[in-house]
Amino acid sequence: MINAALKVFAENGYGHASTDEIVAEASISKGLLFHYFGSKLGLYAFLFDYSTRFAILELNSGVAKEECDFYSLQQQLAEAEVSICRQFPYLLLFLESAATERVEEARLAIEPSRHQVPNCYHNLAARADCSSLGKNSDAAKLARMIRYTKLGLLKKHLREETFSPDALYREIADYLALLQRLMLK
Repeated sequence: MINAALKVFAENGYGHASTDEIVAEASISKGLLFHYFGSKLGLYAFLFDYSTRFAILELNSGVAKEECDFYSLQQQLAEAEVSICRQFPYLLLFLESAATERVEEARLAIEPSRHQVPNCYHNLAARADCSSLGKNSDAAKLARMIRYTKLGLLKKHLREETFSPDALYREIADYLALLQRLMLK
């Protein structure tokens, strides 16, 4: 049920996601969904809270506390994100979608914890020693470019007939290695 709801909300946003689509994707009855979550908004709020906690736990445990090299941090972040996708393939896309949600009731439901995952990423990135980057490099822009690339690759891999987290990770690692070679001083 969680993976089905994550998928539907990630692909459609709160406003365009329907409980009919969620229960069809989960192969459950609508009554079961409403029994556990009360409403579409209740399900959305639960998913956001659960996803936030899960993502922060995985990201913080997936990146070594002593790691400060920019590219090693990015590599470990990618490993942690792929670890998340092994269990919940659409979780990261759901969080990305929720960050730009326009429906007011959904935004208000997640407002208390809306900034926790971005803050987690920010805190991890703040540890980066950027001295290995070229002198004209902008680490923040580089990190955003890597993030956009990872999200794009995740979307591409999720569209394939069978999702392979290992194939996703290999492709992300290839892009990181290429970027590192291109950015060498």
